[in-house]
Amino acid sequence: MTETMLGRAALVVALAAAVSAQAAADTALTPFKASGEPPAPWHVVGLPGQNAQTKPFTQFSVVELDGRKALRVEAVQSFANLVHPVKWAAPTATLSWQWRVDEPVPNADLRVKHGDDTALKVCVAFDLPMDQVPFVERQLLKIGQSKTDDPLATANVCYVWGAKLPIGTTLDNAFSRRTRYIVLESESSGTRQWKTEKRDVNADFKKLFSDESPDKVPPVTAVGIGADSDNTKGHSLGYVADIVLRP
Repeated sequence: MTETMLGRAALVVALAAAVSAQAAADTALTPFKASGEPPAPWHVVGLPGQNAQTKPFTQFSVVELDGRKALRVEAVQSFANLVHPVKWAAPTATLSWQWRVDEPVPNADLRVKHGDDTALKVCVAFDLPMDQVPFVERQLLKIGQSKTDDPLATANVCYVWGAKLPIGTTLDNAFSRRTRYIVLESESSGTRQWKTEKRDVNADFKKLFSDESPDKVPPVTAVGIGADSDNTKGHSLGYVADIVLRP
C-alpha cells in the first residue's frame, strides 16, 4: 500500500470515528450528576390534558444514595414520566441501568385498568410509521396529540417492576396497545436492593411489535423513566441510576 493510500485510509478511519463520536454525543442520555432537579433535556411529561388539578404528577429528583447519584421517583396517586428525547441513528441499541424499589404499589395488577400502576418503569419510544398503527388506535393518538404539545410515541417498549406478575411476562398496556410491557422485576425480587439491567431494545421491539412491524425496527425517539399509582390510589417509591443508551 502506498503512502498516499495509507493516508487516505487513515483519513477515512478518522472521519468515521468523528462521525461515530458526534452521533454518540448527539444521542447520549444526560447523566444524573447533581442533586436537585433532573438536568435538561430530561423533562416531566404527563397524560394528554393532565394538570395538577386533574391528576397529581409523579415527583422526580436527583439524590445521593448508596454512594451514587440516583433519580428518586415517588408516586402518590399520581402519573408522570421523566422523558429524554434522542435522535438515534445506530442500527442497534443497548439500554442499561440500575434500579431499586423501596415501596411497591399496593394492589397493582398490570392486566387490568384499575390495577395498571407500577412502582418503576423504564420506557423506550419508537417512531413507528403512523400508517402501520391500527386505524382505531391511530385516531386515538390524533385525539391525544391535540391535547398536548409533547409528541406521543406510536410505539413504546416499557420495562417494569410488575408487582405480582412473573418475571419475563410480556403484555399490552391495559389502556392502549401503543405501550407494551416486559416484566423484568417483581415483588419476588425484593425491595431496597439494586438490580442491574441491560436490554437489546431493538430485539425487544421486534418481540413485542412483530404484529405491526415484522421487518424493520423504527428509530428510537426518546427514553423515559416513570411510576404511577393513579389507578390504585396508592403510593410507591423507587430509584434509577446509571442509565445509558449506547450502540
